[in-house]
Amino acid sequence: MANTLFLRLEGPMQSWGERARWSVRDTAPEPTKSGVVGLLACALGLNEDIELRALSRRLRMGVRCDRPGSILVDYHTVVGGVMSAEGKVKKNATTKEPETVVSWRSYLCDASFLVALQADPTTIDQLATAIQSPHWPIFLGRKSCPPSNPPFVGIGDFASLLIALEAIPIESSRVAPNQRTIDTIKVRAVIECLPTEGMLRRDEIDMLSRRTYSPRYTREVYVNAKIQNTDSEEA
Repeated sequence: MANTLFLRLEGPMQSWGERARWSVRDTAPEPTKSGVVGLLACALGLNEDIELRALSRRLRMGVRCDRPGSILVDYHTVVGGVMSAEGKVKKNATTKEPETVVSWRSYLCDASFLVALQADPTTIDQLATAIQSPHWPIFLGRKSCPPSNPPFVGIGDFASLLIALEAIPIESSRVAPNQRTIDTIKVRAVIECLPTEGMLRRDEIDMLSRRTYSPRYTREVYVNAKIQNTDSEEA
């Protein structure tokens, strides 16, 4: 029985906010757990805090950064309709007109990640079915970032996230041209771990409605990934 779900997350742009506050909206260098759980929740049709929290707690996640991409910082302005904490439209103190809100939003451009999620077989089966026929549209961190390919890669049974991430080859189209003639390459990966084994980050969903997150621990490793020639290149 399968205990691992694989997702391929790639597109023109992705954004996985981890420390985003007010006018500065950052992106982590790889998908966050809260972002991936949000993607899965869209596939399942979940939107209640208790459901999201339970799903997040059932999953362990590893990410292989096959193509890290490059950072783009976009300057945004929003005019009118921006609400204050009191539930009123913000207005300029002098002109009394709706306030223009300025923000800087970061994106990963042309990035590609392999995500491995481990859980009990029932959960994996449910997620595999849902991700192939999602209840709501799915996106890569922000609604403006749709995936360029269907995310579902497959399922399998693996003893650890590290072994799972090493089991799936990288297509040669996803590596640099000077690496396409070798058999394997070392690729950076971020794997969920015990508190004594890694670094603290806050991307475990607690209450999405209030944007509160619990601590999670990850460690950075380098995995050996096989390179698989694409059909177009073999032809």
